[in-house]
Amino acid sequence: MRALVLAEHDNRSLKPATHAAVTAALALGGSADVLVAGAGAAAAAEAAAKIAGVGRVLLADDPAHAEALAEPLADLLVGLAAEYDALLAPATACGKNAMPRVAALLDVQQISEIVAVVDADTFVRPIYAGNALATVRSSDAKKVITVRTTAFEKAAETGAAPVEAIAAAAPCDAARFLERRVVESVRPELTAARVVVAGGRGIGSDGAFALVSQLADLLGGAVGASRAAVDAGFIPNDAQVGQTGKIVAPDLYIAVGISGAIQHIAGMKDSKVIVAINKDGEAPIFQVADYGLVADVFEAVPALIDSLSA
Repeated sequence: MRALVLAEHDNRSLKPATHAAVTAALALGGSADVLVAGAGAAAAAEAAAKIAGVGRVLLADDPAHAEALAEPLADLLVGLAAEYDALLAPATACGKNAMPRVAALLDVQQISEIVAVVDADTFVRPIYAGNALATVRSSDAKKVITVRTTAFEKAAETGAAPVEAIAAAAPCDAARFLERRVVESVRPELTAARVVVAGGRGIGSDGAFALVSQLADLLGGAVGASRAAVDAGFIPNDAQVGQTGKIVAPDLYIAVGISGAIQHIAGMKDSKVIVAINKDGEAPIFQVADYGLVADVFEAVPALIDSLSA
């Protein structure tokens, strides 16, 4: 089985999600190529070539792909589909935008957010807000798949695949790029951070949320939040972790004042170590936590900050 992975990148560098998607592609039991579509993306293509197991890297370097618009990406993937049995992409904003269009153009059913590969036709994916896992079998000759990258190990960088230039997709008038608004932060990106400190409604106010930020900074981590904290206006929604937010799997996840709604747990349950601080000993978050502290967050967190500072 031949698989093609759509690379996640910013034209300058490759995102770790690509490495995990390559691991999923290789689990299908065949070879895996990587498609880098962008503008001035040669560095990203060279980085993709170093991923272990990659057969070749296809580089479509053209202004049409500068902003990863779904329409030209989908046309490009469909044009390459005849050579491959499976097309995969990380289940990121880019992948979730482009792959459904690819599936529709190929007239196949997309298999979304897989967390395991059983065989070339059978996959495991979460359902019911992550409360259950469904094993699904596809009879489509060509598979279109998005990968929940937190569920797969990231492939090592020990490869040396050739990079081949290919033609870009034809210009598309259906959509055009207007502007990009980027939030600058000295903290690591939430979905790639090794440590995440997240606050919930129990923090009580946006001013008190500074405790979460201070703890995250001491640990060199990112700041996350539950939907309740976002809805309350404590923090912008790009920090939301959960089913309707971002999916994270850091080495350490500290939940501060988070009760643990099903939707939130769906977004962080794959973290390697989960620490929960909540004054409610019956909070659902303690059911998934490796370490739990039943305490007032306004006493426990300042004490933890003082200890770490010392």
